[in-house]
Amino acid sequence: MSAAPRPQRIVRLPQEDRTGFAKVFEFLRDQLLDGRIGPGDRLVSERELAAQLGVSRPVVREALRSLSMMGVVEIRSRVGTIVRRPDLSVMGDFFAFALSQQSDRIDDVTQGRTAIECQAIRLACERATTFDFERMRAALDRIATTIDDPVAGGEADFEFHATLVRAAKSETLTSLFDAMAALLRRSHIDRRALVTVDAAMKKHLLEDHRRLFDAVVAGDAEKADQALRKHFMIGDAYRHEAATKPLGDQATDRSKRN
Repeated sequence: MSAAPRPQRIVRLPQEDRTGFAKVFEFLRDQLLDGRIGPGDRLVSERELAAQLGVSRPVVREALRSLSMMGVVEIRSRVGTIVRRPDLSVMGDFFAFALSQQSDRIDDVTQGRTAIECQAIRLACERATTFDFERMRAALDRIATTIDDPVAGGEADFEFHATLVRAAKSETLTSLFDAMAALLRRSHIDRRALVTVDAAMKKHLLEDHRRLFDAVVAGDAEKADQALRKHFMIGDAYRHEAATKPLGDQATDRSKRN
């Protein structure tokens, strides 16, 4: 009989080291917010930073390594630690890991998505360019051509909304949306797989997205906002109906699609 696997040992930093980590992180954060340092600047040496913050050099070194993995700084041999402009796409991995453990993560993410997109569509009505319209129309065409494919259709739906957010020309809103992108993409695909795409549903999907597109092109922020909120409400209703449908009915729906 094979031996049971040994449990992994969890390494915990001493309390003073965790406090030291916080000091280094807070110091660099405040320096960035105050504009004292910026991308391309070189930080003081580990020795100076440790003395200034009253922590050990090993703590400073490990904190800088963690910041390097986050893309906040770059540690260069014989040069020092250079401040970088962080790659905000890493936030997506953080959100995916953090939210994946929540039982109600889809509802929670959907609420955040609603807040982001409703503001984004208002800004898009003011700021969208011809290039944005072209991208939205292309995404709209993809929704039509992939309507019978849950995976490709979910991807097309996600891309339409991502294009809408980017048309807002807001770096903050785009960054927040991108941070949730992995979960949102999965949500779109899962919803398409769960909901029966019958003739009525196909018509709703196409017409709803068309209304959003037309409102942005017309620059009508109020109409766009109302259309998007209604779009979310109807989508949630379809999802609720599918989730609460008896298992026998779901099996019948799947056999019809196949």
